Amino acid sequence: GTVTPNVAEAVKNAKAGQVRYRNDKNGIIHTTIGKVDFDADKLKENLEALLVALKKAKPTQAKGVYIKKVSISTTMGAGVAVDQAGLNASAN
Repeated sequence: GTVTPNVAEAVKNAKAGQVRYRNDKNGIIHTTIGKVDFDADKLKENLEALLVALKKAKPTQAKGVYIKKVSISTTMGAGVAVDQAGLNASAN
C-alpha cells in the first residue's frame, strides 16, 4: 500500500514545491515558506500564499478572528512579528 492513492500526482506536487502545514494542539502552525537563498520578495509571496490557503481552509463553523498574529523565524531563531497590513489584501 501507499500513503496516497495517486502517487504520480503526489510526486508532481512535491517537485512543484507543494508544502503541507499542520497545526499543533495550541493552534500554532509550523511550516516552511522558504530557504536561506530566497530573496525577500519570494518569501513575502510564499507567506501571502500560505495565508490565502489557510483562509480557504477555515472551517465554516469557526467564528471570530481566524488568524490572530503572524510571526516568522529561522528554524531555531527567535520569532519576528509580521505586520499583516503590509501584506497583499487577499492574504489579510
